[in-house]
Amino acid sequence: MLCIFPLFKVVFFPTLMAPLSKIAVRRSYFCLSAFCLSAKSRLAVRLATSAFMVMLGSVAGCSLGEVATDTDTPLRSVSKTSKTVTVFGRLVGKEQANFEAAVRPFEEETGIDVIYEGSESFASLLRIRAGVLNFPDVVIISQPGLMAEFVRSGDLVPLSDFMDRKDLRAAYSDSWLDLGMVDDETYAIWYRAAVKSLVWYRPSAFEAKGYDIPTTWEALIALSDRIVSEGGTPWCIGIESGAATGWTGTDWIEDIMLRTTGPEAYRQWVEHEMPFNAPPVVDAFDKFGQFLLTPKYVSGSAAQTVNIPYRQSPLGLFDEPPSCYMHRQASFISASFPAGKLPRVDYDIFPLPGIDARFGLPILVAGESISMFNDTPESRALMIYLASPEPHEISAQLGGFISPQKQVSPEAYSDIVNQRIAQILANADVIQFDGSDMMPAYVGTDTFWDGMIDFAQGKSAEAVTNEIEENWPN
Repeated sequence: MLCIFPLFKVVFFPTLMAPLSKIAVRRSYFCLSAFCLSAKSRLAVRLATSAFMVMLGSVAGCSLGEVATDTDTPLRSVSKTSKTVTVFGRLVGKEQANFEAAVRPFEEETGIDVIYEGSESFASLLRIRAGVLNFPDVVIISQPGLMAEFVRSGDLVPLSDFMDRKDLRAAYSDSWLDLGMVDDETYAIWYRAAVKSLVWYRPSAFEAKGYDIPTTWEALIALSDRIVSEGGTPWCIGIESGAATGWTGTDWIEDIMLRTTGPEAYRQWVEHEMPFNAPPVVDAFDKFGQFLLTPKYVSGSAAQTVNIPYRQSPLGLFDEPPSCYMHRQASFISASFPAGKLPRVDYDIFPLPGIDARFGLPILVAGESISMFNDTPESRALMIYLASPEPHEISAQLGGFISPQKQVSPEAYSDIVNQRIAQILANADVIQFDGSDMMPAYVGTDTFWDGMIDFAQGKSAEAVTNEIEENWPN
Protein backbone atom coordinates (compact mmCIF):
# COMPACT_ATOMS: atom_id res chain seq x y z
CA MET A 1 0.00 0.00 0.00
CA LEU A 2 1.20 3.53 -0.78
CA CYS A 3 0.90 5.67 2.35
CA ILE A 4 0.17 9.38 2.06
CA PHE A 5 -1.61 12.05 4.15
CA PRO A 6 -4.95 13.30 2.86
CA LEU A 7 -4.67 17.03 2.16
CA PHE A 8 -7.80 18.06 0.35
CA LYS A 9 -10.78 16.59 -1.35
CA VAL A 10 -10.75 16.79 -5.12
CA VAL A 11 -13.88 17.89 -6.93
CA PHE A 12 -14.33 15.61 -9.94
CA PHE A 13 -15.51 17.85 -12.74
CA PRO A 14 -18.00 15.93 -14.91
CA THR A 15 -16.83 17.58 -18.14
CA LEU A 16 -13.27 16.49 -17.46
CA MET A 17 -13.98 13.03 -16.14
CA ALA A 18 -16.82 11.96 -18.42
CA PRO A 19 -14.54 10.53 -21.13
CA LEU A 20 -12.91 8.40 -18.45
CA SER A 21 -16.14 6.99 -17.03
CA LYS A 22 -15.01 3.40 -17.67
CA ILE A 23 -12.31 3.83 -15.06
CA ALA A 24 -13.80 3.50 -11.62
CA VAL A 25 -12.98 6.37 -9.27
CA ARG A 26 -13.00 4.71 -5.88
CA ARG A 27 -11.70 7.50 -3.65
CA SER A 28 -11.96 11.25 -3.94
CA TYR A 29 -8.97 12.38 -1.94
CA PHE A 30 -5.77 13.79 -3.36
CA CYS A 31 -2.99 13.02 -0.91
CA LEU A 32 0.68 13.64 -0.39
CA SER A 33 2.04 11.42 2.33
CA ALA A 34 0.54 8.72 4.90
CA PHE A 35 -2.84 7.46 3.99
CA CYS A 36 -3.04 4.21 2.10
CA LEU A 37 -4.23 3.86 -1.46
CA SER A 38 -4.95 0.58 -3.13
CA ALA A 39 -3.52 -0.05 -6.58
CA LYS A 40 -6.93 0.54 -8.14
CA SER A 41 -7.58 3.86 -6.41
CA ARG A 42 -4.13 5.26 -7.18
CA LEU A 43 -5.28 5.49 -10.79
CA ALA A 44 -8.14 7.73 -9.69
CA VAL A 45 -5.71 10.00 -7.90
CA ARG A 46 -3.51 10.19 -11.00
CA LEU A 47 -6.44 11.15 -13.18
CA ALA A 48 -7.87 13.63 -10.69
CA THR A 49 -4.51 15.28 -10.19
CA SER A 50 -4.01 15.52 -13.94
CA ALA A 51 -7.46 17.05 -14.41
CA PHE A 52 -6.66 19.60 -11.72
CA MET A 53 -3.35 20.45 -13.42
CA VAL A 54 -5.04 20.89 -16.79
CA MET A 55 -7.64 23.16 -15.18
CA LEU A 56 -4.90 25.27 -13.58
CA GLY A 57 -3.08 25.48 -16.89
CA SER A 58 -6.19 26.74 -18.61
CA VAL A 59 -6.78 29.34 -15.92
CA ALA A 60 -3.19 30.51 -16.26
CA GLY A 61 -3.54 30.86 -20.01
CA CYS A 62 -1.27 27.90 -20.69
CA SER A 63 -3.58 25.91 -22.95
CA LEU A 64 -2.28 24.66 -26.25
CA GLY A 65 -2.98 27.38 -28.81
CA GLU A 66 -5.19 27.49 -31.83
CA VAL A 67 -4.30 25.16 -34.65
CA ALA A 68 -3.61 26.30 -38.19
CA THR A 69 -5.81 24.66 -40.79
CA ASP A 70 -4.00 25.50 -44.04
CA THR A 71 -2.21 22.33 -45.15
CA ASP A 72 -1.24 23.40 -48.66
CA THR A 73 2.12 25.00 -47.85
CA PRO A 74 5.09 23.05 -49.32
CA LEU A 75 6.77 21.05 -46.56
CA ARG A 76 10.37 21.98 -47.27
CA SER A 77 9.70 25.63 -48.05
CA VAL A 78 7.75 26.91 -45.08
CA SER A 79 8.30 30.66 -45.12
CA LYS A 80 9.53 32.62 -42.15
CA THR A 81 6.45 33.16 -39.99
CA SER A 82 5.53 33.54 -36.35
CA LYS A 83 3.60 30.27 -36.40
CA THR A 84 4.17 27.59 -33.82
CA VAL A 85 4.11 23.86 -33.28
CA THR A 86 3.16 22.63 -29.81
CA VAL A 87 4.83 19.42 -28.67
CA PHE A 88 3.97 17.42 -25.55
CA GLY A 89 5.97 14.53 -24.09
CA ARG A 90 7.56 13.11 -20.97
CA LEU A 91 11.07 14.45 -21.61
CA VAL A 92 11.97 16.80 -18.76
CA GLY A 93 15.12 18.35 -17.33
CA LYS A 94 18.27 17.70 -19.33
CA GLU A 95 16.37 15.44 -21.76
CA GLN A 96 14.00 18.32 -22.52
CA ALA A 97 16.94 20.69 -22.98
CA ASN A 98 18.55 18.24 -25.40
CA PHE A 99 15.35 17.92 -27.45
CA GLU A 100 15.01 21.69 -27.60
CA ALA A 101 18.62 21.92 -28.80
CA ALA A 102 17.91 19.28 -31.44
CA VAL A 103 15.01 21.27 -32.94
CA ARG A 104 16.77 24.66 -32.77
CA PRO A 105 18.19 24.41 -36.33
CA PHE A 106 14.66 23.71 -37.57
CA GLU A 107 13.36 26.81 -35.81
CA GLU A 108 16.17 28.95 -37.22
CA GLU A 109 15.68 27.66 -40.76
CA THR A 110 11.89 27.89 -40.90
CA GLY A 111 10.98 30.58 -38.39
CA ILE A 112 8.56 28.13 -36.79
CA ASP A 113 8.57 28.27 -32.99
CA VAL A 114 8.56 24.79 -31.43
CA ILE A 115 6.88 25.07 -28.03
CA TYR A 116 7.70 21.97 -25.99
CA GLU A 117 5.99 20.99 -22.75
CA GLY A 118 7.22 18.02 -20.73
CA SER A 119 5.72 16.19 -17.78
CA GLU A 120 6.52 12.97 -15.94
CA SER A 121 2.74 12.62 -15.58
CA PHE A 122 2.54 12.60 -19.37
CA ALA A 123 0.33 9.52 -19.91
CA SER A 124 -2.44 10.57 -17.53
CA LEU A 125 -2.28 14.22 -18.59
CA LEU A 126 -2.58 13.27 -22.26
CA ARG A 127 -5.73 11.28 -21.53
CA ILE A 128 -7.20 14.25 -19.70
CA ARG A 129 -6.34 16.59 -22.56
CA ALA A 130 -7.92 14.18 -25.00
CA GLY A 131 -11.09 14.25 -22.92
CA VAL A 132 -11.37 18.03 -23.33
CA LEU A 133 -10.05 18.02 -26.95
CA ASN A 134 -6.95 19.95 -25.89
CA PHE A 135 -4.48 18.13 -28.13
CA PRO A 136 -0.92 19.24 -28.79
CA ASP A 137 0.05 19.48 -32.45
CA VAL A 138 2.74 16.83 -32.07
CA VAL A 139 3.17 14.27 -29.31
CA ILE A 140 6.15 12.23 -28.11
CA ILE A 141 4.76 8.88 -26.94
CA SER A 142 6.77 6.12 -25.27
CA GLN A 143 4.00 3.53 -25.37
CA PRO A 144 2.92 2.00 -28.71
CA GLY A 145 -0.16 0.69 -26.90
CA LEU A 146 -1.18 4.23 -25.97
CA MET A 147 -0.48 5.41 -29.50
CA ALA A 148 -2.75 2.68 -30.87
CA GLU A 149 -5.58 3.86 -28.61
CA PHE A 150 -5.42 7.34 -30.15
CA VAL A 151 -5.27 5.84 -33.65
CA ARG A 152 -8.41 3.83 -33.05
CA SER A 153 -10.19 6.86 -31.62
CA GLY A 154 -9.41 8.67 -34.88
CA ASP A 155 -7.20 11.33 -33.30
CA LEU A 156 -3.79 10.72 -34.91
CA VAL A 157 -2.88 11.65 -38.48
CA PRO A 158 -1.50 8.92 -40.80
CA LEU A 159 2.01 9.86 -41.80
CA SER A 160 1.53 8.42 -45.28
CA ASP A 161 -0.54 11.53 -46.00
CA PHE A 162 2.74 13.43 -46.41
CA MET A 163 5.72 11.09 -45.81
CA ASP A 164 6.88 8.55 -48.40
CA ARG A 165 7.29 4.96 -47.23
CA LYS A 166 10.53 4.67 -49.22
CA ASP A 167 12.02 7.63 -47.36
CA LEU A 168 10.97 6.17 -44.03
CA ARG A 169 12.58 2.82 -44.84
CA ALA A 170 15.79 4.66 -45.69
CA ALA A 171 15.73 6.21 -42.22
CA TYR A 172 14.51 3.31 -40.05
CA SER A 173 14.66 -0.47 -39.97
CA ASP A 174 11.45 -2.38 -40.61
CA SER A 175 11.36 -3.39 -36.93
CA TRP A 176 11.14 0.23 -35.79
CA LEU A 177 8.67 1.16 -38.53
CA ASP A 178 6.44 -1.77 -37.57
CA LEU A 179 6.28 -0.45 -34.00
CA GLY A 180 4.86 2.81 -35.36
CA MET A 181 2.15 1.10 -37.42
CA VAL A 182 -1.47 0.28 -36.66
CA ASP A 183 -3.50 -1.74 -39.17
CA ASP A 184 -0.72 -1.42 -41.78
CA GLU A 185 -0.69 2.37 -41.60
CA THR A 186 2.25 4.39 -40.23
CA TYR A 187 1.40 6.81 -37.42
CA ALA A 188 4.76 7.32 -35.72
CA ILE A 189 8.43 7.90 -36.36
CA TRP A 190 11.08 7.30 -33.72
CA TYR A 191 13.20 9.93 -32.01
CA ARG A 192 15.10 7.95 -29.40
CA ALA A 193 15.86 4.31 -28.65
CA ALA A 194 16.38 3.28 -25.05
CA VAL A 195 18.52 0.21 -24.43
CA LYS A 196 17.19 -1.02 -21.10
CA SER A 197 19.10 -4.21 -20.27
CA LEU A 198 22.06 -2.35 -18.81
CA VAL A 199 23.80 -2.33 -15.44
CA TRP A 200 25.70 0.87 -14.62
CA TYR A 201 28.72 0.79 -12.32
CA ARG A 202 31.77 2.86 -11.40
CA PRO A 203 34.94 1.26 -12.76
CA SER A 204 37.21 2.84 -10.15
CA ALA A 205 35.03 1.47 -7.33
CA PHE A 206 35.03 -2.03 -8.83
CA GLU A 207 38.80 -1.92 -9.31
CA ALA A 208 39.39 -0.77 -5.73
CA LYS A 209 37.42 -3.77 -4.42
CA GLY A 210 38.66 -6.29 -6.96
CA TYR A 211 35.19 -6.96 -8.35
CA ASP A 212 34.87 -8.66 -11.72
CA ILE A 213 32.10 -7.91 -14.21
CA PRO A 214 29.49 -10.68 -13.83
CA THR A 215 28.59 -12.46 -17.07
CA THR A 216 26.00 -14.89 -15.65
CA TRP A 217 22.95 -14.46 -13.44
CA GLU A 218 24.54 -16.62 -10.77
CA ALA A 219 27.67 -14.46 -10.83
CA LEU A 220 25.51 -11.32 -10.49
CA ILE A 221 23.87 -12.69 -7.35
CA ALA A 222 27.23 -13.90 -6.00
CA LEU A 223 28.72 -10.43 -6.50
CA SER A 224 25.73 -8.89 -4.72
CA ASP A 225 26.23 -11.26 -1.79
CA ARG A 226 29.95 -10.46 -1.67
CA ILE A 227 29.32 -6.72 -1.57
CA VAL A 228 26.90 -7.18 1.34
CA SER A 229 29.39 -9.42 3.19
CA GLU A 230 32.02 -6.68 2.86
CA GLY A 231 29.71 -4.04 4.32
CA GLY A 232 28.55 -2.43 1.08
CA THR A 233 25.21 -2.08 -0.67
CA PRO A 234 25.05 -3.71 -4.09
CA TRP A 235 22.09 -1.91 -5.66
CA CYS A 236 20.50 1.49 -6.00
CA ILE A 237 16.85 1.23 -7.06
CA GLY A 238 14.37 4.08 -7.32
CA ILE A 239 10.89 3.70 -8.76
CA GLU A 240 9.37 7.11 -8.02
CA SER A 241 8.40 8.97 -11.19
CA GLY A 242 5.46 11.20 -10.35
CA ALA A 243 2.22 9.82 -11.75
CA ALA A 244 4.30 7.19 -13.56
CA THR A 245 5.78 5.74 -10.36
CA GLY A 246 6.45 2.04 -10.75
CA TRP A 247 7.61 1.85 -14.36
CA THR A 248 11.24 1.15 -13.45
CA GLY A 249 10.08 -1.98 -11.63
CA THR A 250 8.18 -3.19 -14.69
CA ASP A 251 11.45 -3.05 -16.65
CA TRP A 252 13.02 -5.54 -14.25
CA ILE A 253 10.08 -7.93 -14.71
CA GLU A 254 10.27 -7.64 -18.50
CA ASP A 255 14.03 -8.24 -18.57
CA ILE A 256 13.62 -11.32 -16.40
CA MET A 257 10.71 -12.65 -18.48
CA LEU A 258 12.84 -12.37 -21.62
CA ARG A 259 15.67 -14.24 -19.92
CA THR A 260 13.54 -17.04 -18.45
CA THR A 261 10.76 -17.63 -21.00
CA GLY A 262 12.18 -16.43 -24.33
CA PRO A 263 10.76 -14.12 -26.99
CA GLU A 264 7.71 -16.20 -27.99
CA ALA A 265 6.39 -16.65 -24.44
CA TYR A 266 7.21 -12.98 -23.81
CA ARG A 267 5.00 -12.03 -26.79
CA GLN A 268 2.20 -14.25 -25.45
CA TRP A 269 2.41 -12.51 -22.07
CA VAL A 270 2.35 -9.03 -23.59
CA GLU A 271 -0.65 -9.91 -25.79
CA HIS A 272 -2.40 -11.65 -22.89
CA GLU A 273 -2.30 -15.06 -24.48
CA MET A 274 -0.46 -15.96 -21.29
CA PRO A 275 -2.37 -14.79 -18.18
CA PHE A 276 -0.62 -12.14 -16.15
CA ASN A 277 -0.69 -14.42 -13.11
CA ALA A 278 0.82 -17.42 -14.91
CA PRO A 279 3.65 -19.20 -13.04
CA PRO A 280 6.45 -17.75 -15.25
CA VAL A 281 5.27 -14.22 -14.42
CA VAL A 282 5.09 -14.95 -10.69
CA ASP A 283 8.60 -16.42 -10.95
CA ALA A 284 9.84 -13.22 -12.64
CA PHE A 285 8.49 -11.15 -9.75
CA ASP A 286 10.19 -13.46 -7.26
CA LYS A 287 13.50 -13.23 -9.11
CA PHE A 288 13.26 -9.44 -9.02
CA GLY A 289 12.48 -9.81 -5.33
CA GLN A 290 15.91 -11.42 -4.86
CA PHE A 291 17.36 -7.97 -5.56
CA LEU A 292 14.64 -5.67 -4.28
CA LEU A 293 13.61 -7.50 -1.10
CA THR A 294 16.79 -9.20 0.12
CA PRO A 295 18.00 -7.38 3.25
CA LYS A 296 20.92 -4.99 2.62
CA TYR A 297 20.77 -5.47 -1.15
CA VAL A 298 19.18 -2.07 -1.80
CA SER A 299 20.21 1.39 -0.66
CA GLY A 300 17.55 2.39 1.88
CA SER A 301 14.95 -0.36 1.81
CA ALA A 302 12.52 -1.91 -0.65
CA ALA A 303 9.63 0.15 0.71
CA GLN A 304 11.65 3.35 0.43
CA THR A 305 12.33 2.81 -3.28
CA VAL A 306 8.83 4.10 -4.09
CA ASN A 307 9.91 7.50 -2.77
CA ILE A 308 13.33 7.60 -4.49
CA PRO A 309 13.11 9.46 -7.84
CA TYR A 310 14.47 7.22 -10.55
CA ARG A 311 16.65 10.04 -11.93
CA GLN A 312 18.34 10.44 -8.54
CA SER A 313 18.67 6.75 -7.70
CA PRO A 314 21.98 6.16 -9.57
CA LEU A 315 23.73 9.06 -7.83
CA GLY A 316 24.86 6.73 -5.04
CA LEU A 317 27.34 5.25 -7.50
CA PHE A 318 29.36 8.46 -7.21
CA ASP A 319 29.41 8.76 -3.41
CA GLU A 320 32.62 8.19 -1.43
CA PRO A 321 32.43 5.43 -0.43
CA PRO A 322 29.71 4.34 -2.90
CA SER A 323 26.19 4.15 -1.49
CA CYS A 324 25.66 1.42 -4.07
CA TYR A 325 27.81 -0.38 -6.61
CA MET A 326 25.31 -1.21 -9.37
CA HIS A 327 22.25 0.33 -10.94
CA ARG A 328 20.06 -1.30 -13.61
CA GLN A 329 18.61 1.35 -15.88
CA ALA A 330 18.25 2.35 -19.52
CA SER A 331 20.76 4.16 -21.69
CA PHE A 332 19.14 7.55 -21.10
CA ILE A 333 19.96 7.62 -17.37
CA SER A 334 23.46 8.98 -18.01
CA ALA A 335 21.79 12.32 -18.77
CA SER A 336 21.08 12.49 -15.01
CA PHE A 337 24.68 11.90 -13.90
CA PRO A 338 26.54 14.78 -12.22
CA ALA A 339 28.40 17.14 -14.51
CA GLY A 340 32.04 16.35 -15.10
CA LYS A 341 31.80 12.58 -14.69
CA LEU A 342 33.93 10.75 -17.24
CA PRO A 343 32.92 7.65 -19.22
CA ARG A 344 34.95 4.50 -18.54
CA VAL A 345 36.41 6.22 -15.46
CA ASP A 346 33.46 7.35 -13.35
CA TYR A 347 30.80 5.24 -15.07
CA ASP A 348 30.49 2.33 -17.44
CA ILE A 349 27.99 -0.39 -18.29
CA PHE A 350 27.69 -4.12 -18.73
CA PRO A 351 24.66 -5.96 -20.13
CA LEU A 352 22.31 -7.56 -17.62
CA PRO A 353 23.37 -11.22 -17.79
CA GLY A 354 21.20 -13.93 -19.30
CA ILE A 355 19.46 -16.58 -17.22
CA ASP A 356 18.48 -19.43 -19.57
CA ALA A 357 21.24 -20.20 -22.06
CA ARG A 358 18.65 -21.15 -24.70
CA PHE A 359 17.77 -17.47 -25.11
CA GLY A 360 21.29 -16.07 -25.23
CA LEU A 361 21.60 -12.43 -24.18
CA PRO A 362 18.25 -10.72 -24.77
CA ILE A 363 18.07 -6.93 -24.91
CA LEU A 364 14.99 -5.02 -23.83
CA VAL A 365 14.44 -1.77 -25.68
CA ALA A 366 12.01 1.10 -25.63
CA GLY A 367 11.89 4.51 -27.20
CA GLU A 368 10.12 7.76 -27.83
CA SER A 369 7.97 7.84 -30.94
CA ILE A 370 6.56 11.00 -32.45
CA SER A 371 3.03 11.32 -33.80
CA MET A 372 0.83 14.14 -35.04
CA PHE A 373 -2.59 15.17 -33.76
CA ASN A 374 -3.08 18.37 -35.74
CA ASP A 375 -2.40 18.35 -39.47
CA THR A 376 -0.78 21.72 -40.20
CA PRO A 377 2.08 22.70 -42.53
CA GLU A 378 4.20 23.49 -39.47
CA SER A 379 3.51 20.10 -37.87
CA ARG A 380 4.28 18.30 -41.12
CA ALA A 381 7.55 20.18 -41.55
CA LEU A 382 8.62 19.34 -37.99
CA MET A 383 7.80 15.65 -38.45
CA ILE A 384 9.89 15.47 -41.62
CA TYR A 385 12.79 17.20 -39.86
CA LEU A 386 12.60 14.82 -36.88
CA ALA A 387 12.87 11.83 -39.23
CA SER A 388 16.11 13.21 -40.69
CA PRO A 389 19.59 12.47 -39.25
CA GLU A 390 20.27 16.05 -38.06
CA PRO A 391 18.25 16.15 -34.80
CA HIS A 392 19.42 12.64 -33.91
CA GLU A 393 23.07 13.54 -34.37
CA ILE A 394 22.68 16.68 -32.27
CA SER A 395 21.07 14.66 -29.48
CA ALA A 396 23.72 11.93 -29.74
CA GLN A 397 26.46 14.52 -29.27
CA LEU A 398 24.76 15.81 -26.13
CA GLY A 399 24.78 12.36 -24.48
CA GLY A 400 22.25 10.06 -22.83
CA PHE A 401 20.80 9.28 -26.24
CA ILE A 402 20.77 6.31 -28.63
CA SER A 403 19.20 6.88 -32.03
CA PRO A 404 17.03 4.38 -33.92
CA GLN A 405 17.66 6.44 -37.10
CA LYS A 406 19.95 4.16 -39.10
CA GLN A 407 21.62 6.96 -41.05
CA VAL A 408 23.25 8.29 -37.86
CA SER A 409 26.98 7.65 -37.81
CA PRO A 410 28.58 5.91 -34.78
CA GLU A 411 30.99 8.85 -34.61
CA ALA A 412 28.04 11.09 -33.70
CA TYR A 413 27.96 9.69 -30.17
CA SER A 414 29.68 11.88 -27.63
CA ASP A 415 31.43 9.20 -25.59
CA ILE A 416 32.67 5.65 -25.79
CA VAL A 417 30.02 4.31 -23.40
CA ASN A 418 27.21 5.38 -25.70
CA GLN A 419 29.11 3.85 -28.60
CA ARG A 420 29.31 0.58 -26.64
CA ILE A 421 25.58 0.72 -25.91
CA ALA A 422 24.87 1.11 -29.61
CA GLN A 423 27.14 -1.89 -30.21
CA ILE A 424 25.27 -3.98 -27.59
CA LEU A 425 22.04 -3.18 -29.39
CA ALA A 426 23.54 -4.14 -32.74
CA ASN A 427 24.94 -7.47 -31.42
CA ALA A 428 21.98 -8.61 -29.30
CA ASP A 429 20.81 -12.22 -29.67
CA VAL A 430 17.21 -11.18 -29.04
CA ILE A 431 15.64 -7.71 -29.09
CA GLN A 432 12.19 -7.12 -27.65
CA PHE A 433 10.28 -3.92 -27.02
CA ASP A 434 9.25 -2.89 -23.51
CA GLY A 435 6.28 -5.10 -22.64
CA SER A 436 4.34 -2.65 -20.50
CA ASP A 437 4.53 -0.09 -23.31
CA MET A 438 2.93 -2.62 -25.68
CA MET A 439 0.17 -3.70 -23.30
CA PRO A 440 -3.20 -1.93 -23.18
CA ALA A 441 -2.59 1.45 -21.58
CA TYR A 442 -4.86 0.65 -18.62
CA VAL A 443 -2.43 -2.14 -17.73
CA GLY A 444 0.90 -0.91 -19.05
CA THR A 445 0.65 2.61 -17.66
CA ASP A 446 -1.53 1.96 -14.62
CA THR A 447 -2.16 -1.41 -12.97
CA PHE A 448 1.29 -2.82 -13.78
CA TRP A 449 2.95 0.33 -12.41
CA ASP A 450 0.78 0.17 -9.30
CA GLY A 451 1.55 -3.51 -8.87
CA MET A 452 5.25 -2.70 -8.65
CA ILE A 453 4.55 -0.18 -5.89
CA ASP A 454 2.58 -2.80 -3.98
CA PHE A 455 5.30 -5.41 -4.51
CA ALA A 456 7.97 -3.06 -3.15
CA GLN A 457 5.80 -2.39 -0.12
CA GLY A 458 5.34 -6.04 0.78
CA LYS A 459 2.50 -7.52 -1.28
CA SER A 460 3.33 -10.99 -2.58
CA ALA A 461 4.06 -11.76 -6.21
CA GLU A 462 0.95 -13.95 -6.35
CA ALA A 463 -1.31 -11.21 -4.96
CA VAL A 464 0.09 -8.55 -7.29
CA THR A 465 -0.16 -10.64 -10.43
CA ASN A 466 -3.65 -11.87 -9.52
CA GLU A 467 -4.89 -8.29 -9.14
CA ILE A 468 -3.40 -7.21 -12.47
CA GLU A 469 -4.94 -10.25 -14.18
CA GLU A 470 -8.35 -9.62 -12.63
CA ASN A 471 -8.32 -6.05 -13.94
CA TRP A 472 -7.06 -6.77 -17.46
CA PRO A 473 -9.49 -4.92 -19.77
CA ASN A 474 -11.74 -6.93 -22.06
